Amino acid sequence: MKALTWHGEQDVRVDEVPRPEIANPTDAIIEITATAICGSDLHLYNGYMPGMREGDVLGHEPMGEVVEVGSEVETLEVGDRVVVPFTISCGSCWFCGEELYSLCDNSNPNAEIARKAMGHSPAGLLGFSHLLGGYAGGQAEYLRVPYADVGPITVDSDLPDEQVLFLSDIFPTGYMAAENADIEADDTVAVWGCGPVGQFAIQSAWMFGANQVVAIDRVPERLEMASSHGDAETINFEHEDVYDRLMEMTGGRGPDRCIDAVGTEAHGTGLKGVTEKVKQEMRLQDDRVHVLRQAIKCCRKGGTLSVPGVYLREGDNVPLGPLMNKALTVKTGQTHVQRYLDPLMEKIESGEIDPSFVLTHQASLEDGPELYETFNNKDDDCIKVMLTP
Repeated sequence: MKALTWHGEQDVRVDEVPRPEIANPTDAIIEITATAICGSDLHLYNGYMPGMREGDVLGHEPMGEVVEVGSEVETLEVGDRVVVPFTISCGSCWFCGEELYSLCDNSNPNAEIARKAMGHSPAGLLGFSHLLGGYAGGQAEYLRVPYADVGPITVDSDLPDEQVLFLSDIFPTGYMAAENADIEADDTVAVWGCGPVGQFAIQSAWMFGANQVVAIDRVPERLEMASSHGDAETINFEHEDVYDRLMEMTGGRGPDRCIDAVGTEAHGTGLKGVTEKVKQEMRLQDDRVHVLRQAIKCCRKGGTLSVPGVYLREGDNVPLGPLMNKALTVKTGQTHVQRYLDPLMEKIESGEIDPSFVLTHQASLEDGPELYETFNNKDDDCIKVMLTP
């Protein structure tokens, strides 16, 4: 079958790879009908994610039709149309019992490697390095879905793929980011990063009752989407000082809730921003934590910082003193996707939200390498890519 595979920094190719087979009785095989390129994929594309091997199949935002099920699969049948979460979860460990699905104890076969790096192993993830399981991803014609009874949601309606595909990751991720922010009525919520996750964090902040949402980015088309689709006020950090503007907008108090939807490849400004980018590219530091530093500085005393943006290893100069002295609450984590599938599907089916608004580019799987480059460079007003095998 055809698949998008990783061959090193900024080297994604369309390769012929073996079609997946049932490996465990709890597996299912789906034929992919739609898959997406995620901002997190760019961390792999740019060579920052440890544990990648040449030929790894990429992608963690897939959906399709079930074509085979293992002997112990009870909830899926051949012919079912499903969206597959990027988190792989067993459903039976203590963490899954607490609905902390991205912390599953049993789904990462390379748990010992992850434990040495992090202290404990989180769940395995589709298409996201051998540190997190080495599972083949969904930017392919077919996908093996482990623990198939715990995750894939059946699409029983005739909603098109582009309206439900993003249940696999970015819609639940933005929603959990807003939930983690502990938003209350009359709150001002500041969202750093207007990529797809940031867009859904903005939408979700309103769902949780925010009074004002401020979107921060430097890419004009992303800021326009945040304004037109998200009804957010916007700050272009290349044109004005973010701290000064947020203080002006909040009467000097600062935003109540801050969401870092950027993560490891944050862009700073001025000499410091350039220096950090060069240091990361030369592998002299791991994560660029510019947004994290800025959010800590801007957030009001006693406020909440939610971090859905992916960080990979370590970051320099995190302002722990301000974080502690301002009594900020910080909530982070990969998304517990399975927890949100049913309620967010209801929001889509009811017409409360149409997630396809983020989609700017649709193409075939063969166009994937070119679109990785387009998405990475933010060319052609590219915000979100959907591929069809």
